[in-house]
Amino acid sequence: MYWLGIDVGTGGSRALLVDAHGHVCYSYIAAHDAMVMHKPLWAEQDPDNWWAASQEAIRGVLKEAGVNGTAVRGIGLTGQMHGLVLLDTNDTVIRPALIWCDQRSQKQVDFVNAKLGADQVLHWTANPLVTGFTLPKLLWVRDHEPERFEAVRRMLLPKDYLRFKLTGEHASDVSDASGTGLFDVAHRRWSQEMASGLGLDASILPKTYESSEVSGAVSQAAAQATGLVAGTPVVAGAGDQAASAIGNGIVAPGTVSCTIGTSGVVFAYLQEPAYDPAGRVHTFCHAIPRTWHVMGVTQGAGLSLQWYRNRFSPDADYDELTADATLSPAGAHGLFWLPYLMGERTPHLDAHARGAWVGLTAKHQRADLVRAILEGVCYSQKDGLEIIAGLGTRPELVRLSGGGAKSPFWHQLFANAFDLRVVTLETQEGSAYGAALLALVGTGEYGSAAELCRKAVKEVEAKDPQPAAAEIYGKRYHIYRELYPALKSVFRAIGELDG
Repeated sequence: MYWLGIDVGTGGSRALLVDAHGHVCYSYIAAHDAMVMHKPLWAEQDPDNWWAASQEAIRGVLKEAGVNGTAVRGIGLTGQMHGLVLLDTNDTVIRPALIWCDQRSQKQVDFVNAKLGADQVLHWTANPLVTGFTLPKLLWVRDHEPERFEAVRRMLLPKDYLRFKLTGEHASDVSDASGTGLFDVAHRRWSQEMASGLGLDASILPKTYESSEVSGAVSQAAAQATGLVAGTPVVAGAGDQAASAIGNGIVAPGTVSCTIGTSGVVFAYLQEPAYDPAGRVHTFCHAIPRTWHVMGVTQGAGLSLQWYRNRFSPDADYDELTADATLSPAGAHGLFWLPYLMGERTPHLDAHARGAWVGLTAKHQRADLVRAILEGVCYSQKDGLEIIAGLGTRPELVRLSGGGAKSPFWHQLFANAFDLRVVTLETQEGSAYGAALLALVGTGEYGSAAELCRKAVKEVEAKDPQPAAAEIYGKRYHIYRELYPALKSVFRAIGELDG
């Protein structure tokens, strides 16, 4: 018997099967079409492409396992957060989804803060409103595409569109809903104050569940499309970061994770909701009932290395690039990288921020450019870690996961930059793994996610900070923190020119 986790990511949909002990048995990835960027800082994807890829991934993983849908006892869902999926009265997608890294909605953020008050927004939602969230994207559609907005009858998040296609239910979970800008995080419900204050019809919002609650069952139509069995329970699941945290065992106080995918996230468990008064990190509901989490987000973490490879070294793989970076010394000969390719959240909350190498000279070579990218992502994640520590969560170690965890060199860089022990885990399957674990809990195999994670999540490799390198990075981190304030007005001026 297996439990299925499905992750609707940015680059593709992953389906993963685990057994009753939480061990990963099989996985399959189906690629998505590339995001469409009609203008700088815009990013869209077709939700029906996610569904097509998910069908392929489900059928692919069942084939890999040599089983049919009768072997799947439960399903958990996860996916990229903050995306805007709009359905009409016939449940047809109205327009391509504005996804997490779309930054076009600064005017809408400013409008909400002016109309409701930034302090009131923070009080009602536990977070400042940022362009990455779902609400300002919805308001952008209202402002710029009124005919499409008039047709809206449902608003869903990316993984929840997959749920709809699997079960016919319009539903979400509390962790994913926390990232919309319309959710009362402290009380784990939609914020009527936010919706009514902005003149929005709250009936477009889906029902929310705790992450391990059953939200529906596979329909006959979905069974025919995927090879699953009609009636298979589908639990609510979680946004990708909360699901990754379950997969990383971040289920108790004092444990922090760092996940490096397209974006980068430092994530800490909270027993009670707490938030940074300046709103530089996000406080969301965790995937465990009656708990919360705080996280700092780098928009362009793994994206920075992917962008460099695709644009300048398309014939190189990531192992070659990181091997090249070892030829450059700590500090990359005075070169710094600001990973703000899609604006930035933590700690700047600035959609106008731009990526930049600072300190470039004729001496620098490819190895320095790549090393500076890796170091810049480490510094950016440390920004979030420092703020989280200020909220009272001071970790003794950090659990590293995602693509960045696959590089021993980058692993050591994180340990040196954080000046903390950094460990990797036996299972590096990310949020799809966490979704499958939530399915195990939701179907009654375990009493709680904490109980399951204690058995299933294993640390495998630890790297301690190297004192000499940690000292170098400590000094350079102070310089790094001066770069954004020095360039902030320049970034905004560039954005205004680039329109």
